[in-house]
Amino acid sequence: MVGAPKIAKNIMTQWLGLPRLATAHGGQIDGLLGWIHIFMLILFVGWGSFIVYALIRFRRSRNPVADHAGMKSHKSTYVEIGVAVVEGILLIGFAIPMWAARVERMPAASEALLVQVTGEQFAWNIHYAGPDGKFGRTDIKLIDAQANPLGLDRSDPAAQDDVTTLNQLYLPVNKPIIVRLRSKDVIHSFGVPEFRVKQDAVPGLTIPIWFVPNVTTEEMRTRTGKPDFQYEIACAQLCGLGHFRMRGYVTVQTAEEFQKWMQEKIKEQSNPDPFK
Repeated sequence: MVGAPKIAKNIMTQWLGLPRLATAHGGQIDGLLGWIHIFMLILFVGWGSFIVYALIRFRRSRNPVADHAGMKSHKSTYVEIGVAVVEGILLIGFAIPMWAARVERMPAASEALLVQVTGEQFAWNIHYAGPDGKFGRTDIKLIDAQANPLGLDRSDPAAQDDVTTLNQLYLPVNKPIIVRLRSKDVIHSFGVPEFRVKQDAVPGLTIPIWFVPNVTTEEMRTRTGKPDFQYEIACAQLCGLGHFRMRGYVTVQTAEEFQKWMQEKIKEQSNPDPFK
């Protein structure tokens, strides 16, 4: 059983064409998906064979008169029990422990990069706390669709080093990432296929998700042979007429590259006029 998750992972990534993995927990997700598909294949073949058997065994030429007593064998009961046991194993043995690991074992904020991602029709607003680790105050009265979509109050001391971007999420490789999902209007869904991450953003709620990206964008371009490859944030909930264009991009960098990018963005946003 030691190599079972690896076998299931290979089945999913190679046979079913899943995107290449780019997070530490992705192998567990693929393993679970692999076992689900294997068991569903067995059930499909089993029930299909049973239907064919029933059509032949109880055909009209062999049973011209209806038998109201019915079938007295308990074989079908045993099969149903077996199906229930398999489903219980998938749920209790795989799905619940994996869900608990993602929800209850969230890394401490001091050990992770905390990012707030706010969905709106039809864009992703990214907000970094900056070096001080504190998110600046936001005010609905300050919201400007173009200049300040989050309503960030730059007069707040905590907001002086905050960084905001639109549809561009930059992350360091091999570091826990905690994303706090929000929505300004309707339900959106934050999904990055290579990260094996998907979570709804619900108005009025802040929903945290976490993952550890372990493949930089440049490395993934080499692996896929696509020099223009980009991790894409896809909204997986129909959120309006412009849903099709609600796309964001994730750039995974080395720690040094990310730090350099962050410093440049802080400098840029603290002095938006390059001629000053």
